[in-house]
Formats: sequence, C-alpha cells, structure tokens
Amino acid sequence: MTGTNIKNIRSRAVWDSRGRPTVEASVELVNGAIGRAIAPAGASRGRHEAIELRDGAERLGGFGVERAIGNINGEIAKHLTGHDATDLRAVYAALTALDGTGQMARLGGNATIAVSMAVLWASASAEGSALYGYLGGDKQDHLPHPEVQIFGGGAHAGRRVDIQDFMVVCPAAENFEHALTMAAEVYHAAGAVMEETSNRHGVADEGGFWPAFDSNEAALETLVRAIERAGFRPYEEVAIALDIAASEFYRDGHYHLTLDDQILSAAEFIQQILAWIERYPIVSVEDPLAEDDSRGLAEFCAAVPAYVQVVGDD
Repeated sequence: MTGTNIKNIRSRAVWDSRGRPTVEASVELVNGAIGRAIAPAGASRGRHEAIELRDGAERLGGFGVERAIGNINGEIAKHLTGHDATDLRAVYAALTALDGTGQMARLGGNATIAVSMAVLWASASAEGSALYGYLGGDKQDHLPHPEVQIFGGGAHAGRRVDIQDFMVVCPAAENFEHALTMAAEVYHAAGAVMEETSNRHGVADEGGFWPAFDSNEAALETLVRAIERAGFRPYEEVAIALDIAASEFYRDGHYHLTLDDQILSAAEFIQQILAWIERYPIVSVEDPLAEDDSRGLAEFCAAVPAYVQVVGDD
C-alpha cells in the first residue's frame, strides 16, 4: 500500500441552498492527505443523469439522505479502501461496478459524486496542488470566470419566467474576487431598477431575484439596464449568460414558452435565441435545446456566432 491509497471514507449530511440536506464525503489517504466534497443539488434534472438517493417518508419532506450516507460509510468505504486515489479511472470504474444500475440508482448519485470528488480533492492535496492545477497542469493557470445569477426563472423560481437563469459574467474582471464584486454591483442595481418600476419580486432558490416580467425578453432588457445602472459597459465589462434549461418546457416535439404564449418548433426556437443574441450582450448559452433534441443542438451550434459559448449540461 502506497501513501496515496485510500485509508478511510466518511460521510455526513450538510444543508444546501434550498434548506434541504445533501451529502458531504471525506476521504483520507494513508499519507494523511484529506479531500472533502459536497454533492450538488439542482432543481431541474435531465432524465439521463445519475439518480440521487433520498429517504422518502415524512421526515424533511422525503429529502433526507441517511440512506446515501449509510451507503458511503458502509459498502462504498469498504469497497474503495486500499484503492490508489490517484488512479481516478479505476476508482470511478469501481464505484460504477459496485452500483450496478448504470445511473447510480442503488447507491445514490449524491453518494457517488460526493465520494468521487472527495477522492479527486485528496489526490490534489497529496501532491500539494490546487485542484485546478492538478487537473490542468501547465495548460491551466487561472480560474474560469464565474457566472452569477441575477434573475431566476424556470424550476428555480416557480416558472414565473420560462428561462431558468439570467446570469452575468465579467470579462473585464482582473481576478475572481473582482468578478464577484462586479456581479454584486449588477445584482443590487437590478434590485433598484425593479423597485423603480414596481416590479413584484422575491428571491429565487439560488439567490437571484424572483421577478414578475411580462415576457422572457423583458428580463433581458432589465438585465441590460442593471448592467448600465451599475456603471459597466455591456459586452466589454459585463455580459449575459443564459441557462435556458429547454428540457423543462419541451413537450411533443415543441418548445412551450408560457410567458410569451408561444409554441415553437426547434427551428423557430433557435431563431428566437439567435435574435436575443443579436439584440443583447449574450456570450454564453447553456442547454438551448432539450436534452434529447440532438439535431436541434447541432443546428444551433452551427448557427450561433463564434464568440458565444454553448454549454450542454442536461
């Protein structure tokens, strides 16, 4: 057994941003290196994603994670102890084989992702490296720009707006802290703009405003006003990133924009997004088409301007 072999794996419940429990895993190596990671929790999920394990019943509305924690502290810990944490492919393959369902439905995707990431963090710690340096080596010498939610919609905000996330990214930021400061200034400016226009709003479950707009495009217009109100130049200093989460309103081969009272084909919805990109400072679009609309996604990628990042998350 070498110093990077797994010595111990433990787990506990922690709270997510929605006030629900999620899973934290801690992995200790023989050489004393420790990695910890928390399973993320999302409101919208693709049907091909790993399946999280919840307890059900009445406690915590069925969202308890004691079963997932038990799986980590029990058979996952027993199975992975002694594995070399730096052989990440072998660790992930062992977890997949142990689960046996293809979607982590037995052990819980929340259990296996927490353990997987904790193993990764422990491996980086064993080398004395920051995680981004451990993953990227010489090819990565800076952190990516954060995308910060200003308006929440879709599953994050009671579907008051069809589009799930209206976010900002700050290309003019000098570092990560500067980017967060700029985004915070836009956030407060957005609140001021909505107060002035008597826009009814609360807070969505990821921290952005939960607004009442007359259309999806009205959210984009308000976000541009907020960027300018904060004293920034759209595109050059602060730009817009969208997470459309199109699977959430895709039914019967069409995209149903309830707020706009529209039912669009894939081709029509692509043209709508492209029109938004032309009119507004949008530089990133996540999940523009539904998770199984691979043809539509290919057509969108072929048509979108080269400066726009396209993210396929679902």
